[in-house]
Amino acid sequence: MNHANHTPSTLPLIGRLLMATIFVFSGVGKLAAPAATVGYIAAMGLPFPTLGLIGAIGIEIGGGLLLAFGLQTRAVALALAAFSVVTGLIFHHAIGDQNQLIHLLKNLAMAGGLLQFAAFGAGALSLDARVKQPALAARTA
Repeated sequence: MNHANHTPSTLPLIGRLLMATIFVFSGVGKLAAPAATVGYIAAMGLPFPTLGLIGAIGIEIGGGLLLAFGLQTRAVALALAAFSVVTGLIFHHAIGDQNQLIHLLKNLAMAGGLLQFAAFGAGALSLDARVKQPALAARTA
């Protein structure tokens, strides 16, 4: 029996919620302590740290919520994967420090999980699936 075709539809939902949690919490944390984030961005030598803060909050909270609800999941997952890799390489490149290495590997692992959503979509319990179903019904009517 091939179990690959019998995967419970709740697994992609749970995966999306777990993956989205880290982005939403991180974005809310940046909202709560913007000066710390601006200082960290500036310390890395990046230009326009306040703009970077605004962008990061938008990507993390907006992308995290879109991922959680499964809306535009493939595009959002690609954007969050790229964000995870870029931020990991910029902010956690000091791999001689075990803590920074762990953060870099965490970002890379998150990107890997996000690429799964980019490849396979949000699953049945998502807004993407709800949007697709009426479109399919209209074409077959």
